[in-house]
Amino acid sequence: MGNAPKLRVGISPTPRIDVDRMDLRAHVTQLLQELIRFDTVNPPGNERPAQEHLAAQLDDAGFEVELVGAESERPNLVARLAGAGPGPVLGFLGHVDTVLADPEAWERDPWSGDLVDGYVWGRGAIDMKSQVAAEAAAAIALARDGWRPARGELKVIAVADEETGGALGAQWLCEHHPDLARCDFLLNEGAGTFIEYRGDRYHGVCCAEKGVYRFTVTTSGAAGHASVPMLGDNALLKMAPVLERLRAQPSYDVTDEPAELLRRLGEDVDGDATQALMGLNEHDPRLAILVQAMLGVSLTPTRIKASDKINVIPARADLQVDCRVPPGLDDEHVMRRIREVLGEHGYALEFSEKVPGNRSPMDSELIDLIGLWIARESPAARVIPVQLPAFTDSRHFRAAFPDCIAYGFFPQRHQGFFDVWPLVHGADERIDVRDLEFATRFYLDCARELLG
Repeated sequence: MGNAPKLRVGISPTPRIDVDRMDLRAHVTQLLQELIRFDTVNPPGNERPAQEHLAAQLDDAGFEVELVGAESERPNLVARLAGAGPGPVLGFLGHVDTVLADPEAWERDPWSGDLVDGYVWGRGAIDMKSQVAAEAAAAIALARDGWRPARGELKVIAVADEETGGALGAQWLCEHHPDLARCDFLLNEGAGTFIEYRGDRYHGVCCAEKGVYRFTVTTSGAAGHASVPMLGDNALLKMAPVLERLRAQPSYDVTDEPAELLRRLGEDVDGDATQALMGLNEHDPRLAILVQAMLGVSLTPTRIKASDKINVIPARADLQVDCRVPPGLDDEHVMRRIREVLGEHGYALEFSEKVPGNRSPMDSELIDLIGLWIARESPAARVIPVQLPAFTDSRHFRAAFPDCIAYGFFPQRHQGFFDVWPLVHGADERIDVRDLEFATRFYLDCARELLG
């Protein structure tokens, strides 16, 4: 991959929306429907037709558009609208690939893009063709209206391959085309849907993401014929106490973002998260589970392997554990938390992956703008910082450009977090078109206010 050739994929003629005769909601709704109808399940991805469709519309609106990729059928899109003078670069980031959908489990065809009772249905309606459509529709509306940044530059960045880690998408773009990828401010997925707690409404802004420290636990014994159990030394049985210990989680580590989240919810930590979680659980057990996942190192056993044959006592058993780690915690700290749960003896441990957590400051011009916008558009709501237990493509931009301030924010005020979350990667994924318009107006206003 390091020496992959630079490919510039031409923009093919595609049907174009006559946005001059459409209002913002109609435009973004139709664009999302069209994006859903491109099957971009990854693998294999095949994102090119969807990317060319976006590229044609952004090009027609006046953007300078490039499609670049390590593979010709899986390009990444960068559309640029330069300003009159020097200033910050604001990037709208999204991915156009999706996870698989089982049509038999859905009420409607996952690639129909059907508009029914005010909802657009289909795979990607939430994760995350909706945000791609909203960002692109906002940018197109601005450009068609004759707006150009007074300072800096607006970029619309739509990448491939997020759902399998971004090696051909955001990671490749940042490594091979830093000139195209570089941003001072970046808006991506990760938060924005509202939660309600003790009568108040909050919109999360994803400021931090956990890293991944996946490892394998191995127990050893001696092989033997399964018909005589006592002649062997069954390594699989030695894994039983390890699995039992993994019912527990390590002690909490209250890093900056969850601490601030709890403070703004009125549940101060004061050095120990247990009391705060008890308070959350009393008022909203679902929220308590979500916040608990942000607090410190988490350990989740996911796969186990022992004998290759049913009649052979295994001499070795391997258990894979998905370990998530907040930003700022080092390897020594992670091992201390693992040993706290598993103990010191009876197994071997080897890491297969170490990706540190990542974050952006909780104070910035961009987050102030987000807070002011929410206060204006939804006066009863407030903004809170969120640490995502998982990760997004923001990590590649933060790693490549340390000064880049990246936030996850796709604001919704009709479908709340607990309405949306079961639909992500699930059946019957759909989004309220009022939320599509709400988010589109945010991106439109954000570009105007940040870039002039």
